[in-house]
Amino acid sequence: MNLGISRDERDGWMVLAVLGDLEMGSAPDLKRAVIAALADGADALVIDLGAVGFIDSTGLGVLIGALRRCRANGAELQLVCAEPRLRELFASVDLDRVFELHVDVAAATGVAL
Repeated sequence: MNLGISRDERDGWMVLAVLGDLEMGSAPDLKRAVIAALADGADALVIDLGAVGFIDSTGLGVLIGALRRCRANGAELQLVCAEPRLRELFASVDLDRVFELHVDVAAATGVAL
């Protein structure tokens, strides 16, 4: 299944808004989108998981890979994840210690929309 990913630039931040389930079949779509954003010169990236209903271990792996790629390229990565069920998932595998989870894009970027 393909993942819907929209790309928008907001005050120096590249925002990738994800729609659908982030799982084994669709996670490569997000990986490609992150690689493309970094290749296009993004140095501040937000992945907005606001419209994601489910994340499996492959999806979490892609998010960890995105963080590693951003760090390797000197780029910043922020995640938007307001859904309590998904926030619990991040906490259950200690990824809430790795990622700061924001409630919306404005909170992630510090830029009022």
